[in-house]
Amino acid sequence: MPNIRHTPTAPTRAQVLAAGARIDAHRHDDHQIVYAGSGVLAVTTDAGTWFAPGNRAIWVPAGTVHAHRAHGHLDLHLVGLPADDNPLGLDAPTVLAVSPLLRELILAYTRDPDDDSPERRRLLAVLRDQLRASPQQPLRLPTPTDPRLAAVCALVHADPADPRTLAALGAATGAGERTLSRLFRSEFGMTFPQWRTQSRLYHALRLLAEDIPVTTVAHRCGWSSASAFIDVFRRSFGYTPGTHNRRAPRGR
Repeated sequence: MPNIRHTPTAPTRAQVLAAGARIDAHRHDDHQIVYAGSGVLAVTTDAGTWFAPGNRAIWVPAGTVHAHRAHGHLDLHLVGLPADDNPLGLDAPTVLAVSPLLRELILAYTRDPDDDSPERRRLLAVLRDQLRASPQQPLRLPTPTDPRLAAVCALVHADPADPRTLAALGAATGAGERTLSRLFRSEFGMTFPQWRTQSRLYHALRLLAEDIPVTTVAHRCGWSSASAFIDVFRRSFGYTPGTHNRRAPRGR
């Protein structure tokens, strides 16, 4: 990532990003919690892309070079924590489940960043406690390093509905199925079907944030039917795709 901006203090604030808006590559000396009250947030590093709808947040450790991308209208909430304050004990970006209580705590804490009252400090203490209790979620698309793996991933990203098997994709890129299967496990820690489901869910979130109908999203992203898509989506995110854009009031 060229032209990396260094902002020592990770900001705590709320801001609105238009659909497609980006925050270019930068790093902080502090940790940061990044939460999208509406829309879908993507945080990208050299290691991959983490993505989060409105019931997920992304933990970005101190020193991590990262960039943001908004899919749909994004109500972005940022919470900075000093480098010596790591309630999660995590040293890599991680997607976290956001309970209704944690959501309200993040919204309240970012409402007035200049407030230094005892009440707000107590709010942060409860927020930190809720963070520690937040389950981690495997919502990440790793960046491939092997060129053979990268070629296959590029084909799937270009057309999430591509039905070809790993063997067929390998034949199109000049790599064997067995080699590719090994690379998916060694580089990504998952099988090809698991990775393709992650990729399809990421593309589905992006399309839903653009108000594309659920049935259209299902077919564009490779599911055989809307019901099959709804089932996978509900198991992954805890709600149905039809309610995705109604989960968070805009402009809050």
